[in-house]
Amino acid sequence: MARERISFFCSSCGHETGKWLGRCPGCGGWNTFQEAPVKTKGARTSSAAAEHPPEPLIGATFTEERRLPTHSTEMDRVLGGGIVPGSVILLGGDPGIGKSTLLLQLAAAVGEQSGIVLYVSGEESRQQVQMRAQRLGICGDRLFFSSEADLGRLRNALETVKPALAIIDSIQTMSHPDLQVPPGSIGQLRECTAELVRLAKFQNFSCFLIGHVTKDGSLAGPRVLEHMVDTVLSFEGERHQNFRLLRAVKNRFGATNEIAVFTMGEAGLAEVANPSALFLDGRAADIPGSVVVAALEGTRPVLVEVQALVCPTVFGSPRRATTGVDYNRVVLTAAVLEKRVGLNLANQDIYVSVVGGLKVIEPAVDLGVALALASNFRNIPVDAGTVALGEIGLTGEVRACGQVEQRLREAVRLGFRRFVIPERNIEIRERYPDLELIGVKTVREALDRSL
Repeated sequence: MARERISFFCSSCGHETGKWLGRCPGCGGWNTFQEAPVKTKGARTSSAAAEHPPEPLIGATFTEERRLPTHSTEMDRVLGGGIVPGSVILLGGDPGIGKSTLLLQLAAAVGEQSGIVLYVSGEESRQQVQMRAQRLGICGDRLFFSSEADLGRLRNALETVKPALAIIDSIQTMSHPDLQVPPGSIGQLRECTAELVRLAKFQNFSCFLIGHVTKDGSLAGPRVLEHMVDTVLSFEGERHQNFRLLRAVKNRFGATNEIAVFTMGEAGLAEVANPSALFLDGRAADIPGSVVVAALEGTRPVLVEVQALVCPTVFGSPRRATTGVDYNRVVLTAAVLEKRVGLNLANQDIYVSVVGGLKVIEPAVDLGVALALASNFRNIPVDAGTVALGEIGLTGEVRACGQVEQRLREAVRLGFRRFVIPERNIEIRERYPDLELIGVKTVREALDRSL
């Protein structure tokens, strides 16, 4: 009788070797190798290759498949127009943020129109998921549930049910029967995800994977999962606020950095059709240190309020703190204001925040941050109907930014008529004769025209 082949896997990083080692060369951990039988994939791979022989890419038969609608305008925008059949989507977010609620609502919507949906939960029982479904008002006979965490038995369930959409909650609870390492380890995550990707491609069903996050908010698994899936979604929000942001970090079938805005209520998540109005709700007029900027999230312009507070420091060194904007760019902007404009900010504490919890990282908000800092420092308010956008360079120049007209149209829709923009973007003035467009070349000129 042939002896079973044995391999060794690191329980921390999944590194594979043919012999036992005291220290893992991948992660550097000691005594982390465990014995496991070698997996045999030859038969499955050969049969799949026989069913799909190679053919020329150009000129081959191509049938464009219809995307599965989610019946949510916000979700469809983030996914690029709907769920692509055969795609694998990874959803990550903090515990309790609403990931399971979001996907359970999506499962019910897809099940009503597109076919059977299989919801697999390795963390909750059937009764717990039923309680959530009743609270959300979900009903229907096309939504199936399984609490199976063994990938071998789940594979049989997928072949039997043949769902249009499968939801795995969460991938960290799944275990591959051929690996003798605990669920949640890198080896299990990699093998389980690879098997689900293979099944989704060959059986042509879409698959959502819920992934845990680390303390710093990144997806657990040293980015190995992000490279294997088609789309990565990040579900963000603050516990003390009732709105949530769904952001596309990676998308092979649509634009990246798209966002969808939802509000959390007793009946679940409801989409917000006008996020700019939500972020500007309750804004006070004629307050020094408040400026509206037009940020671009993917293909969608969003208007947010940037607030700045500048006050004399009581410590030896001044403090700089930011929320929602890049810390380094705020420090750079403050240095430009001191060097090029003459504002004495070296002995001032600086606090900059984006109201509403949205994180704005693009350079086009630099001018808005500079106006907010100067406005609060001089105690002169910026006109409440003004929108500022432009990137600031180290020499104090205001650089052009992209998609200005798209930002202007969103601002006009909310009633804004005065805009401080880079001089290089002023050529659009002829197409908007009823708007007050102020073109500026430097930060000093922007402050002179706005304060």
